[in-house]
Amino acid sequence: MNKTLSRNGIRPVGSSAKLVYVSSVVLLCAWVIVPIYFLLINTLSSPETVNSFPKSFFPEFDFGSLQFFAEFSGMLTALKNSIAVAFLTMIMSILIGAPAGYALSRFDFVGKNLFRLLILLTRAFPLPLLALPLAVMFIQTGLDDTVFGLSLVHTTLAIPFAVLITFSLFSGIPLELEEAAWTLGCTRLSAFRKVVLPLILPGITASAIFAFVISWNEVFAAAVLTIENRTLTAFLLQNLGTSPLHLKFAGGFILVVPALIFIFAVRKYLFAMWGIANR
Repeated sequence: MNKTLSRNGIRPVGSSAKLVYVSSVVLLCAWVIVPIYFLLINTLSSPETVNSFPKSFFPEFDFGSLQFFAEFSGMLTALKNSIAVAFLTMIMSILIGAPAGYALSRFDFVGKNLFRLLILLTRAFPLPLLALPLAVMFIQTGLDDTVFGLSLVHTTLAIPFAVLITFSLFSGIPLELEEAAWTLGCTRLSAFRKVVLPLILPGITASAIFAFVISWNEVFAAAVLTIENRTLTAFLLQNLGTSPLHLKFAGGFILVVPALIFIFAVRKYLFAMWGIANR
């Protein structure tokens, strides 16, 4: 039947579905890769080439734009602030989110479902709406324009993901494993450390990745709550109107690449989280 349809010029249904699938994958990859590639081209080209037209499809491997970025006043300090805030956010979101996910998966208490809903609702309030109260509170407490204060805000944005991811993974680990460890002399803490933690490590790593990326890319809170200690995103936004084009490309490249490298370095944990074998 399929051969007859093919001779008559009608494509089999299975072949059409495969063509649509392959086309969708190619378009999705192009949607992500092409902008990054052009960002790389302009970053690794001289400032003169970046400002000229037409654009080249191949980089010159000229580091003039990156050198200009590194020598731009305040840029390296902003980059260090971004790294510090992202790592603090990653650590705090795990220290708070993982125990909360464990408690939600192992204990039953009144209002448990409401608590899970409230965790999601923390992302329902737009950050611009909370900017003024946050700024006033931070000024009163002395947390304004500090790396730690900004990391607290970013942790608040990342905690819902950390809690829900770890909750789903803790729920997938049978309680009987912990009970067996208890019968062999382990305390609840030692049973968690020896039995549950190795199994939940991919989920914790994935939560850390989300927290890092959320903090690294966040710009509104960083722009509102900092003045002297701005992160890279806020610093670039501040100088967006006056900075030259090659500085914008170099700044965008510096923002994109660390997140990609970080995700690539821990990809095996992401694959393990979703049950995909990393070969």
